[in-house]
Amino acid sequence: QVQLVESGGGLVQAGGSLRLSCAASGRTFSRHVMGWFRQAPGKEREFVASISWNGYSTYYADSVKGRFTISRDNAKNAWYLQMNSLKPEDTAVYSCAANSRAYYTGNYYRESEYDCWGQGTQVTVSS
Repeated sequence: QVQLVESGGGLVQAGGSLRLSCAASGRTFSRHVMGWFRQAPGKEREFVASISWNGYSTYYADSVKGRFTISRDNAKNAWYLQMNSLKPEDTAVYSCAANSRAYYTGNYYRESEYDCWGQGTQVTVSS
């Protein structure tokens, strides 16, 4: 079966950095859109970042632009989220996701467009 597993979460002080990883198995995502979402306590899950199937374009929520960077490594069937200048409001469970349709070029921001999900990793940013 398809499985996505996040890693790299943890506790960090405001201003610090973390690098999240998503490792996929059961399917190759070298021609697929990949993304990251997060859900803070008491809030709905929200879009964080995504990368186009060919890696040429990246997309970010306004709240993380300039601080977070998404990247991919097709050889490892993995994608990453480098998070710098972390703020307490970044505290959330971060989940990686992918669109299972090869060459997808639709809405990169919409949660419903992603159909493969990891179970999440906790990121906590202290003030």
